[in-house]
Amino acid sequence: MATKQAPTRQAITLKGSTAIVTDFFKFAVNTILYQRGVYPADDFHLVKKYGQVVMLTQDLALENYLDKFSRFLKANVSLLLTNIASHRILQQVQKWLLTGSVTQLALVIISKDSRITLERWVFNVHLQSQPTSPESATTVPMKPESQIQAEIRDILKQIVSTVTFLPTMEEPTVFNILAYTSESADVPADEWVDTDPLAIEASKSQQVRLRSFSTDIHRVEAMVAYRYEG
Repeated sequence: MATKQAPTRQAITLKGSTAIVTDFFKFAVNTILYQRGVYPADDFHLVKKYGQVVMLTQDLALENYLDKFSRFLKANVSLLLTNIASHRILQQVQKWLLTGSVTQLALVIISKDSRITLERWVFNVHLQSQPTSPESATTVPMKPESQIQAEIRDILKQIVSTVTFLPTMEEPTVFNILAYTSESADVPADEWVDTDPLAIEASKSQQVRLRSFSTDIHRVEAMVAYRYEG
């Protein structure tokens, strides 16, 4: 008598992993902007994601900004570039993830008046395997989706808890988003100009490493650096 076999989960594809990382970045950015008061609390609403309630912007101007990629920084190259065109941020991030080009994403919170960098939230992106195409399956051991979501929940909870040690920002702030890519990354021609890395001076910077999450293909490590002048 034949025995019934339960279907096994297919290994995640590069495209699927890219969608997970891009979605995480979207909700991480929203969580940071809400928790750090960059935008008023009324500009956000509650949505269910990753098995928990998270904040998502309902401010159209902010939503449109997050749909555009505002900054770009080439890794291992002294040239710093900023976008002068209207590229959608998450779409551009997805393209770089699919080609394995992006190595780091960062959200930088800046004083609106002095233009001094107050915080730098960094997400290092590591490509753990090299599928032959965006649709091909990886051969590494499959990781349960529930475990991936649990790891993402832990990072978002950590971001929320950082208000207990990060300095209070009482002045008005703005933010920029940076992406570090490999030299081989496809950069749209005539759409980028020089810009500043928006770093915090080493002598005035404190860093806290946050948790990480991984799929079958990508690993994302988080940390925050903040201005601390004693």
